[in-house]
Amino acid sequence: MCRAATAVGAAAAAYVVPSAVLGKDGAVAPSERITLAAIGLGGRGSSDLSHFLQQADVRCLVVCDCFADRRRQGKAMVDGHYGNKDCAVTRFHDEVLGRPDIDAVLVAVGDRWHGVMSMLAARAGKDVYCEKPFCLTIGEGRALVEVTKRYGTVWQCGMQRRSNDAYRFVAEAVRGGMVGRLHTITTYLGSWGGNGVARPEPTPDPQVFDYDRWLGQAPWAPYSGTRVALWRNHWDTAGGVIADMGAHYFDFAQWGHDSEMTGPVEYEGSATWPGDGFANVPFDVDVRARYADGVRLLVNCGNKGVRFEGDQGWIHLTDDGTITAEPKSILKARAAPRVDWSFMGGHVRNFLDCIKSRKLTASHPELAHRAHTMVHCANICLRLGRKVQWDPKAERFVNDDDANNMISRTMRGPWRV
Repeated sequence: MCRAATAVGAAAAAYVVPSAVLGKDGAVAPSERITLAAIGLGGRGSSDLSHFLQQADVRCLVVCDCFADRRRQGKAMVDGHYGNKDCAVTRFHDEVLGRPDIDAVLVAVGDRWHGVMSMLAARAGKDVYCEKPFCLTIGEGRALVEVTKRYGTVWQCGMQRRSNDAYRFVAEAVRGGMVGRLHTITTYLGSWGGNGVARPEPTPDPQVFDYDRWLGQAPWAPYSGTRVALWRNHWDTAGGVIADMGAHYFDFAQWGHDSEMTGPVEYEGSATWPGDGFANVPFDVDVRARYADGVRLLVNCGNKGVRFEGDQGWIHLTDDGTITAEPKSILKARAAPRVDWSFMGGHVRNFLDCIKSRKLTASHPELAHRAHTMVHCANICLRLGRKVQWDPKAERFVNDDDANNMISRTMRGPWRV
């Protein structure tokens, strides 16, 4: 081969572009990829991240957590998926949010951080997939709605049942009048418990576990393994069973009742509370709420599921996706699907598609806020030990200063919304 031909061949070889870069062979071109950061890598966060990694148009660039072992595990998951060692690691969420190459963040860091982190991300120009419960108070929820609206953020709450065909089937059946005139919705939240003594212990090295950052907006308290392990069972950091499962089931109740942008006007009930120890949230609840149209919402701790009753029948969905109904003809309207609560693919896909279209997600801020408002109203009536009246339009309790004082709370600095 002559020297000139060799030079031409070498030049051509230098400009050969792999088909994957061009988006061929089933790959996604870099211009179409959504770059992701995962903040919070506990059980829920790791599970969510695994579903994001399954999406061809997602590229996870960094993982962030207060626990060093979770950071290592998260990096191993991402690097193992891509077959490289490129995933960055940090415990500082501000480093993540300051990166211009990140399009979206997965926030799965615990209730005290969800709303604050979402708003920080929105202000940093990131879209957000945030786990539930996404706020500790009604006021925090309303603040998130306004912040995401102001910055044009695509935000999805991790209430994945909104993208589950079994739940959609039931909601459409109820809204379509297949049980007749709806009069009662019963939500069964499942069992709850866990208590202990939060004795002060030496604070870990922040590089191993950054306890102060983990606390976030919660009031400072001495480090205790009990406090960290049972954070869902204390008002400072969570809201117990009503917040944890009610966020899902109240949203589903709203969906079936066709009342997503409002909520009940009255709450009352009773609860069994833990004995002496760290836990101070209700363990067993019996809450009765009423909508303006007279429909009742009942809340208790039976086997997880939701039941809609009307004057011509009922339909019941359990957490494993089983649907039962009377009359049984309801189930023959179309093939009743059986999809359990853990199905995530559709919800993650909806979020990613909305990032590209800039449309509202399946569980957008206003919708999620209304369900979480119900969570907090139910907890407030139990904490006060009496009935409360709620105005969904004004988002205030009616003639009730004590209840209204619980709509918001002071956050520990420097965290603010």
